[in-house]
Amino acid sequence: MRVCIVGCGAVGSLFAANLAQLDDVEVWAYDLARDHVDAINRDGLRLSGAGDVVGRVRATADAGELPSCEFGIVAAFAHGCVATVQNGIGNEEAIAERVERVIRGTTFPAGKMVAPGHVQWDVKGDTTLGPFEPQPAPVAEIERLADACTRAGMPAQAVADARGPQWRKVIFNAATNPIGALTGLTHGSVCENAGLRRLVSGLVDEGKAVASAERIELDADPEELIDHAAKPDVAYDHKASMLQDVEARRPTEIDYLNGGIVRFGKWRGVATPLNKAVWALVRGVEESWKL
Repeated sequence: MRVCIVGCGAVGSLFAANLAQLDDVEVWAYDLARDHVDAINRDGLRLSGAGDVVGRVRATADAGELPSCEFGIVAAFAHGCVATVQNGIGNEEAIAERVERVIRGTTFPAGKMVAPGHVQWDVKGDTTLGPFEPQPAPVAEIERLADACTRAGMPAQAVADARGPQWRKVIFNAATNPIGALTGLTHGSVCENAGLRRLVSGLVDEGKAVASAERIELDADPEELIDHAAKPDVAYDHKASMLQDVEARRPTEIDYLNGGIVRFGKWRGVATPLNKAVWALVRGVEESWKL
C-alpha cells in the first residue's frame, strides 16, 4: 500500500511516522517546509511524548516527485481515495472538486512541531473514517485504510456514517480552540476559568442546534469531551492547534470551524451569534498581522 500525507505538520506527521512502521506500507510526505522535508529525508520523522517513534518516510516539497498513491490523507489524488483528517467542516467538499472518491475523516490525536523532522505527540486518540456521501470511496477501501492506521498504532474505525463523530469534534474545536487562541491559555486553563467555561458552553449549544437542524446525531456529547480533555493526565496543558497557529502567525482553521457552523446555521435558519463573534475576532487577529 502506498500512502501520501500532504501537509506533514503535527497531525500529518503522527500518521506518517506511525504508518511508516508497517512493512507493507510505503509512506510519502509532501510539505512546503523544505527544512522539515530535508530533516525527514536525512534523519527520519521523529515523534516523542505520548509515543517515541522514528519513521522512515520519503518526503518532498515538489508535488511532481510524488508517485501514484492508493491513498491520500489531507490531500488530493486523481486516482486514489482521499481522506481528510483536518479540523472543521467543508474540507470534503473542497477535495471533492478534485477527486472522485472521498473519505470523511475525524481524528483526535494531537501534537506540535518541535523542530524540523521532530513532532511532540501530546495526545493519543482514535480516528473515524467513513464515506463522503456525495462522492464516497468504496467501503472496502475505507476499511483497508482504517486497518493500516490501526496496525500502525493510530486506532481507526471504518463506519457507515462518519458525520456524528465529525460534528462532535467540530463543535468541540469551535468551542475551545478559538478561546485558547484569543487568550493564550491551554485547554485546561480555559476550562478552569468560570467565565470562559460558560462561553465555551454557549458555543457548544449553538453547534448542537445546527447539528440537530442538519439531522446529524452526535456520537457523544461535546461537553463531556471538553471536560475529559481538561484532566491533568489528558490534555490540560495542551495548546490548541489554533493557538499554535496564532503564535506562529499562520492562517488558522477558523473559517472551517466557527465559520462553518455559522454558514450551516444560516442555511438552516439557526442563530449562531457567539460563533459569529468568535469568528470575527480571530479573523481580526489574522488581519492585524498585515499591519
